[in-house]
Amino acid sequence: MLKDRISNREARITVMGLGYVGLPLAIEFAKAGFYTYGYEIDSSKIETLKAGKSYILDVPDDDIASTLSQKRFQPTSDAGVIKDSDVVVICVPTPLRKTRDPDLSFIISAVQTLLPYVHRDMLVVLESTTYPGTTEELLAREIENKGLSVGRDIYVAFSPERVDPANKSYKTSDIPKVVGGVSEICGVLAEELYKAIVPSVHGVSTARTAEMVKLLENTFRSVNIGLVNEMAMICHKMDIDIWEVIDAAKTKPFGYMPFYPGPGIGGHCIPCDPIYLTWKAKMHGIEPRLVELASEINYYMPHYVVDRLVDILNEHGRALSRTNVLVLGVAYKKNVGDTRESPAIEIINKLLEKKANVSFYDPYVSSIMTINGILKGLEDISDLASYDCCLITTDHDEIDYERIVESIDIVFDTRGRLRREGIYSL
Repeated sequence: MLKDRISNREARITVMGLGYVGLPLAIEFAKAGFYTYGYEIDSSKIETLKAGKSYILDVPDDDIASTLSQKRFQPTSDAGVIKDSDVVVICVPTPLRKTRDPDLSFIISAVQTLLPYVHRDMLVVLESTTYPGTTEELLAREIENKGLSVGRDIYVAFSPERVDPANKSYKTSDIPKVVGGVSEICGVLAEELYKAIVPSVHGVSTARTAEMVKLLENTFRSVNIGLVNEMAMICHKMDIDIWEVIDAAKTKPFGYMPFYPGPGIGGHCIPCDPIYLTWKAKMHGIEPRLVELASEINYYMPHYVVDRLVDILNEHGRALSRTNVLVLGVAYKKNVGDTRESPAIEIINKLLEKKANVSFYDPYVSSIMTINGILKGLEDISDLASYDCCLITTDHDEIDYERIVESIDIVFDTRGRLRREGIYSL
């Protein structure tokens, strides 16, 4: 039986998609004793992995090399390995379209890749963040169209990824998993799977419930970030230090959780998940006004940062169009190289629109695409004399901020890294 093969670590697992979610997951399954295939369409990633190297910050090279040498992990671009697998876990992106609607094309493509190889007594788990109903509508239904009965012949579940890149306290193996099956037995089997690699598994009644869990988690963050961003704007107008306010508020041991303002929100989850929720809610006749308003505030922050910078420069008798601006950090969060939905790039584009002379430095990012084409980052920041102003948009730990402050007269810190007299902040 499948449950016994999972419990005995005899089940073969295929993880589809070896990005920041899929690769750590595949390695954890391999380390737990499962023979694990890592399926990825990007051949360059496969070659890197076969050489024993990692391209994901949270996965050490040693983990790749050891699981390869133990013959527990096989990276491949051959989807045929799925037919030999007992379990398939889908970890593909779910971005937004240019129209800011959900883009499920990666899930649809993964399902179409999967379908020729599905078989009886197989468990298929979707981890990609999406709106409630996706697992049933796009995965289970397509499998049943192949003649397999979900819950009897084959098993389908949803378990939302909860990866936080560069978080030193919580890696994949430390974070509790939420699991919901299309049927009760589907959920039971998925719980058994994840119990092999994480300390705690919380089963919910349905796949739709599990899908909603992820949207609630990140919409909660979006709404609270929107609130504190609005508070930052209010505090600035009232000549109150928002950072001092937050520090005081968080001394309350109950009823308050600190969130911090910034230049906007980025990454895959926080900007996208509330959009998935609102899109689905409207299909059910619900107008999620609070969720949408928070998204609007967060989306506005890059505009606000540029407007504030213009005001700051005007105080010093400078025009933005004649200013050399150094932007520090273009990743969406510190200590990672991920630029997806990064507010820093939106800020750079707005500065370029206003004819500023913009350079950037990010120890994790070598170049970005802007409205003017590819902009290469500085290899180092040894020469700071030519910059009139520094805008801190991502506060990577390895940047020498003291040298920045000593070398550049105008510093606008949007992350609260430098909280002192003479430094402009949100």
